[in-house]
Amino acid sequence: MTDICLIFELHQPFRLRKDFFWGKRLFKGGDNLFEHYFDIDLDRKIFQKVSAKCYHPANEAILELIDNFDGEFKVAYSISGVFVEQCRLFDEDLIESFRSLTGTGAVELLDQTYYHSLSGLYEDEDEFIDQVRMHQGLMKDLFKSTPEVFENTELIYNERIAKLAEKLGYRGIVAEGADRVLKGRSPNHIYIPQNGNIRVILRNYRLTDDIGFRFSSRNWEEYPLTADKYASWLAATPGDCITIFPDYETFGEHHWRDTGIFEFLRALPEEVLKWEQMGFVTPSEAIKKHEPAGRLEVGLWDTTSWADIERTTSSWIGNTMQWACYSYHKDLKGLVRGEKRKIWRYLGESDHLYYMFMQGGSAGEVHNYFSHFASPYDAFITYFSALLDLGARVEGVIE
Repeated sequence: MTDICLIFELHQPFRLRKDFFWGKRLFKGGDNLFEHYFDIDLDRKIFQKVSAKCYHPANEAILELIDNFDGEFKVAYSISGVFVEQCRLFDEDLIESFRSLTGTGAVELLDQTYYHSLSGLYEDEDEFIDQVRMHQGLMKDLFKSTPEVFENTELIYNERIAKLAEKLGYRGIVAEGADRVLKGRSPNHIYIPQNGNIRVILRNYRLTDDIGFRFSSRNWEEYPLTADKYASWLAATPGDCITIFPDYETFGEHHWRDTGIFEFLRALPEEVLKWEQMGFVTPSEAIKKHEPAGRLEVGLWDTTSWADIERTTSSWIGNTMQWACYSYHKDLKGLVRGEKRKIWRYLGESDHLYYMFMQGGSAGEVHNYFSHFASPYDAFITYFSALLDLGARVEGVIE
């Protein structure tokens, strides 16, 4: 029997003010440091728009499907801490909607870094551990959940991260099914690291991207994608467990309602369950049910992620601008205290570096789609100015 593991990513960043440098805010003011750096009005506008188009209708559809299929349909969510903070600021009802989902017993929550950060790449592991424990506490307090499976930011994965996750008590970790580390093997199995026993669940990026990226593309040779067609692809795919892991915004935001994406979602469970050899599982069920198919070696030099064609860390630290910002932000860690430490953590969201991606083509189009800046250069000028401003404050140059 082949199990389908359906996971959704939920994250919204706090976005920097586009006028931070050009509006001459550098080294000035700052009574309210959060509003000094971040555009709360823009965040509210974006969050409420996506909430209306995606989060609420998708939650309603998932809840209805769980009820209709009496527990046979199961999903998992990985929800960042800053996403929850935006729920509390802009749409408190959305938290209750997720509580309704987790209360069904058919929804599993994953842990991740609270601030959706790159702290898993730091040489010093303390910040990563602190953020993971913050997220653990949030999931327990808000949803009475103690996740057994971990998903690092943007599926960034290597042996060291797997070892840290195992050290923190997780039984499983989700990673990208990158071809270069699979070396001809299938992503549709459970693996273990080269050195460790934590179970590694691999995302099937081809089948995920059929929904996440190609669903509404009229130039795609498989357009239109229907639920029965997709279920037949799953049924024809060998393996123990096929992990489909898109952004939740796939439903209603990346693909608008009029594309038929919600009809696809509502029809999918029935079409999958028509096949006797298929059923749905949560990540923790998958690792309990299936024995590892082998060991997966992913050294520090070959860190994987789910971003772009390369599936490396180049989306965030692949050019000089990104590396300079990443390094300077990391170097401030030992100086920040109190309120400034929280601001520093908001500035550590991976999104700020993502907007500085310089490559063109389809990858560049995706980065530009998510960015609120006119160009990667604008993103760099704004972010580095904010870091310099915070640096001056923690070093006592300005109050």
